[in-house]
Amino acid sequence: MSATVYLETFGCQMNVADSERADVRLRAAGFDLTSSPETADVVIFNTCSVRERAAHKVFTRIGEVRRRRIGSEPIVGVMGCVAQLEGASIFDGSPSVSVVAGTRATDRLPQLISRALDGERRVIDLDERAAGEAWDLPATARTSKYVAFVPIIEGCNKFCTYCIVPYSRGREKSREPSDIIAEIHELHRHGHHEIHLIGQNVNSYRPKTESGLERTKGATPFCRLLRAVAATGMERIKFTTSFPRDFHRDIVAAIDEHENLCEWIHLPAQSGSDRVLRAMRRGHTASDYLKRIDAVRSARRKLSITSDIIVGFPGETTADFRETLRLIEEVGGYDGLYIFKYSERPNTPAASLMDDVTLEEKSARFMELETTQRSFQRKIYERYVGREVRVLVEGTSSKFPSDMTGHSTCHKVVNFRGTELMLGKVVNVRISVAKRNSLYGEVISAP
Repeated sequence: MSATVYLETFGCQMNVADSERADVRLRAAGFDLTSSPETADVVIFNTCSVRERAAHKVFTRIGEVRRRRIGSEPIVGVMGCVAQLEGASIFDGSPSVSVVAGTRATDRLPQLISRALDGERRVIDLDERAAGEAWDLPATARTSKYVAFVPIIEGCNKFCTYCIVPYSRGREKSREPSDIIAEIHELHRHGHHEIHLIGQNVNSYRPKTESGLERTKGATPFCRLLRAVAATGMERIKFTTSFPRDFHRDIVAAIDEHENLCEWIHLPAQSGSDRVLRAMRRGHTASDYLKRIDAVRSARRKLSITSDIIVGFPGETTADFRETLRLIEEVGGYDGLYIFKYSERPNTPAASLMDDVTLEEKSARFMELETTQRSFQRKIYERYVGREVRVLVEGTSSKFPSDMTGHSTCHKVVNFRGTELMLGKVVNVRISVAKRNSLYGEVISAP
């Protein structure tokens, strides 16, 4: 009888994609995947280290599983970013962990687990990917039957002072465009309606060759990739995350020219203070950022814009924070804003700075920024009332079983009365209510 494996994922879309890869490799090696940690022979946690809270959460979960499984303890493994960064120290901090697999060891996970099942107490692999390890996955192995994540670039060369990604994911490596396009064609053939091109910084995409992009136009390889992907016929194409310094007008031009390039841009600002941006080593000023926003606002199509902000970065003064508030006002508010309180990530350049903004002050700034954003966001959402949006039906509402839920092309959550017969369909919904973080409406046409 083969061993059963439970795999739980924390963090970003890249981690979801890595878990999908792990799932395929484990099944191919003869393991059975299960949806419950209560009976699994092996429990693997795919981890995120971008925020302190996310890194701590996995160890809390390990403790929970261990308490529930006293007398029938499983093999426990940690993979992903926390594994890559903390390495063998995980064994000392969490004695119940037997397997540590770094971010580039996903394809070797079956062998690592087998060694642990054979009795090896501390199994660790933090090495680079082996030659010939492919990035692509079968369309049938995706978490969703309707939406698929397609990694196009891994790692980061930017080295923002607060960010752990260059250390946990390594330097930027871009996939070959021909491989990406072939993967999207397969997803399209298998009925996926929407794909997300993903990476730490998608618009930093720089492949070794441009095979598959020869007949496309655009100032950057990423723009040419967008146009090539649009030509596959995939119904809805989104991408995240964009880095401001690498965000060029040709991206907006491509979106204007291709209806299947969805009208959503995620462009993290992180701060509105030039002094703080320099300390963060972001490589742009507030003025530079606003020029990118102006380019997005000048598009023929109405584009949704979301962003990230960090409050309480070391040395951030009240005046610096006011400049961030001013940036939000000059942007005109975002369709969505992810606000984070600065937390030190070990071994990053910012870790050597004095974390001199108190937790109380970080919380106060968080609340004030959130209140400002909410005011803008409410008005943005209210403008959708009476409008029709196209929604990909992805599931049943978690709050109301009689409602279905999905995302619009502008990446807003939309709920509406419906049935599971609509799953995987694209429907037209007329919006009747603007809620805090979602829209509600009525289906007016469906296939």
